[in-house]
Amino acid sequence: MIFNIQRYSTHDGPGIRTVVFLKGCSLSCRWCQNPESRSRTRDVLFDARQCLEGCDLCQQAAPGIIERALNGLIIHREKLDDATLNALTDCCPTQAMTVCGEDQQVADIMVTVLRDKPFYDRSGGGLTLSGGEPFMNPDLALSLFKASHGQGIHTAVETCLHVPWHAIEPSLPYVDLFLADLKHVDGEVFKQWAGGSAKRVLENLKRLAAAGKKITIRVPLIPGFNADEASIKAITRFAADELNVREIHFLPYHTLGMNKYTLLGQPYSAPDKPLDNPALLDFALACAGQNGLTATLRG
Repeated sequence: MIFNIQRYSTHDGPGIRTVVFLKGCSLSCRWCQNPESRSRTRDVLFDARQCLEGCDLCQQAAPGIIERALNGLIIHREKLDDATLNALTDCCPTQAMTVCGEDQQVADIMVTVLRDKPFYDRSGGGLTLSGGEPFMNPDLALSLFKASHGQGIHTAVETCLHVPWHAIEPSLPYVDLFLADLKHVDGEVFKQWAGGSAKRVLENLKRLAAAGKKITIRVPLIPGFNADEASIKAITRFAADELNVREIHFLPYHTLGMNKYTLLGQPYSAPDKPLDNPALLDFALACAGQNGLTATLRG
């Protein structure tokens, strides 16, 4: 299941790329900017600002599940099923209510990917799988990587690596670049903020390095979690000493995804202000350089 295909991307690997976003993630990072990607099933997003007063099309499509109250719509999300989601898809004339996620066949996805092959060839771009966590859908990921390689298209994956190794290993021959998150090296802190096992991520990173795969480390800098000198030192040392990588990207925390939680009817538990600490960013760049890494700041 995918939830978006983004063409002409220039921030998800080298050159001009098409990014295919797969649904499903085994982490629950507080700061996640794509909360609609976490579930492996479809989600309903509702933007009350776009809702037409007096319109009841969604209520007709999902009677007993969507109700109108004095303060707006009430969505009984626990009652949503495939039939209801099908009925709600494209029922809203203003797109105040949308259904996120759709099943697509590899051949159909590749039709979109191949449209821009001339741009990949000229720019050194290609296909990037993102999410969610692409390796939560290992068969689909493998099929897309294989199909792309068969067409001479460069492949990359944006991954948190919080999956069993057997979900990653079959794709190794077909992935040219791993854009891999290294959020923290402290297991307890990682579990508190991301809801998973740092050990699994670190072990998978070591296995990728041992397999000789090209890895770019990505570090989201989150206030209260890892946006401090001690955490940055530990992360850069691990990347340099244990993985022998050469490139690291620091991604300062922003709040552009906050509103998505409202659309999904979920709470937001990360900081409500973006990271604004130029001195810390300078420290991160210097620390990376001292460890032999080429560092980049990404917005």
